[in-house]
Amino acid sequence: MRLGLYIFASLVLIGIVGGLAYMVNPNYYLLEVMGINFNFPIALWFVLPMILLFIVTLFHMFFYGLKNYFLLKKWRKDTGTLEDALYWSLVNEPKEQKYAIDEVGASAALLGKSTLALNDTVEGLSPRLSRVVNIIQKIKNGEYVDLKELKMTKVFNPGNPILIQNRLNCLESDEKFVEGVMRATSDYSEVVQKEALETFARKEDFVKARKYAKVFDVKNFLVMLNRVSHDEKLGLTPEILTEFVHVLDLRCEDFIAIASITKKYFKPEENLLLFKEYQAKNEKAQNAYLYLLFEYELLDQVSKYLDEHDENDFMKFRALYTLKREHSKFKLEDIIDIKSICSEQRFY
Repeated sequence: MRLGLYIFASLVLIGIVGGLAYMVNPNYYLLEVMGINFNFPIALWFVLPMILLFIVTLFHMFFYGLKNYFLLKKWRKDTGTLEDALYWSLVNEPKEQKYAIDEVGASAALLGKSTLALNDTVEGLSPRLSRVVNIIQKIKNGEYVDLKELKMTKVFNPGNPILIQNRLNCLESDEKFVEGVMRATSDYSEVVQKEALETFARKEDFVKARKYAKVFDVKNFLVMLNRVSHDEKLGLTPEILTEFVHVLDLRCEDFIAIASITKKYFKPEENLLLFKEYQAKNEKAQNAYLYLLFEYELLDQVSKYLDEHDENDFMKFRALYTLKREHSKFKLEDIIDIKSICSEQRFY
């Protein structure tokens, strides 16, 4: 029953009872308490217990109503806090929350240490949660979402998997973003850096790549190098190649791979000049230099180079040199597996 209706009904009942009692006996009754006389109509004495009960009942209802009001207020506050906890767990940024009701906090505390992954769509969510669920689903489906436009850039930390996936989605659809990552690698996670570099190596040329030589690794440099062809040299020049060689930690096998490509597109004299410089600064390029000397049939220079080194070095090359002196028809591939030649001389 509503409080107003209860008060109205109680007063009406008290009035009816008091009126009927007065009609039956309109006389007064005197009561002396501690020398004080109380002289009231009998009808008033009759309804006095009802009035006292009414007052006590009102106090009781007010007390528990106020108590329930504050409890309800705590529930509403915890509802908002719980929504916050769900929001941050959905975006993979769980945060600890403080709850007003211990029973709620005892279970909801899990959300402060965990993340939520949706397996299907959910209906009936609050607008805030529906919005973030929709954004996450788009990102997981491979769509790029402009978080800046949605004012969510501060929601995600750099290593957040959702943010990383969104940036990976952007790499697939925006070539400008690829170069943006190359320009400022420190602003992005290692996964995004790696994907941007791989995308760049598959699509761009050496003219543009030389600006980011320090960002490249050997693997992706060789990916670009293997894209070079007679029809599309990708702007590769001896100067650009040297810039990459100087900053990359190349192995013997890598120098061989480079030489096997550049021999097709560089002039013999400029190619030999390059690798002569490389081997003078880095012994890992020595096999590649010898490889080119044999490819260009410069046996006199081969002899001179071998004489400058220990007789136990370059044993396969020495064997090939001896054979070619006697039978010029022998080719390098007839005796040497160029892919394994680096393991013969030394371990690099």
